Amino acid sequence: MRKSPKSQSRRAAASKPTRSPKAAEVGTDREPRNARRKRETRERLLDAALRLMAERGTAGVTINEITEAADVGFGSFYNYFESKEAIYDALIKQVFEDFGDALDRLVHDVADPAEAIAHCIRHTLLRARRDPLWGQFLLREGYSPGALTQGLGQRLLRDIGRGVAARRLQAPDLFMSFIAAGSIVLATIAAEQQAGAETSPQAALVKSLGMDVGGLPERAATIVLTTLGLSTQEAAAIAHKPLPVTEPLPAVV
Repeated sequence: MRKSPKSQSRRAAASKPTRSPKAAEVGTDREPRNARRKRETRERLLDAALRLMAERGTAGVTINEITEAADVGFGSFYNYFESKEAIYDALIKQVFEDFGDALDRLVHDVADPAEAIAHCIRHTLLRARRDPLWGQFLLREGYSPGALTQGLGQRLLRDIGRGVAARRLQAPDLFMSFIAAGSIVLATIAAEQQAGAETSPQAALVKSLGMDVGGLPERAATIVLTTLGLSTQEAAAIAHKPLPVTEPLPAVV
């Protein structure tokens, strides 16, 4: 007995493998190969620029050195960046602006300006501890002309100003208070990179002088708050409050 064409059609349809909704979704969302290669090349260029500029500063690095370190053709550089200044600006955004934006979100609901500053200082120092290259780049750029208008420096200046306006903090000379606070943060990063390891010669020297290198993020936040008018006791209490962590902070490129 011959089966009807309609029955055969139903059997053929039933025998075809079906894609699960999840599989279909994965296939739809998969990044195209060409787009992935472009993104990976751009990331290699940024990573190479970060390493070189952290070590030698922006002026001491050439485009050719960046492309060599990234294993990218010299001419391909201009498919992603117009100039060395353009890749530097992209680094500032990705390394500092995105991190600063994340900090802003972390302390968005913190009402006390002193507490918000302490949290941001501690997160910055902890980030520099986890990613020494990031910290080294921050040391290089912390006193650059753009420090007042972009990145973490701009945010520190803004937050000190807010605390003064709310009469929670004192800064008779706002600019010098900003310089003092920023210098404490940068000097602490440098100290941790030099003497943070318990077995380093620098750490041994500090200990021989009757001092220690433990708890530097909290100690730095305490000192910054005391320079802004808080008592040592209150500053230390604020600097040791639990850190708000509601989202993963951006990684280094």
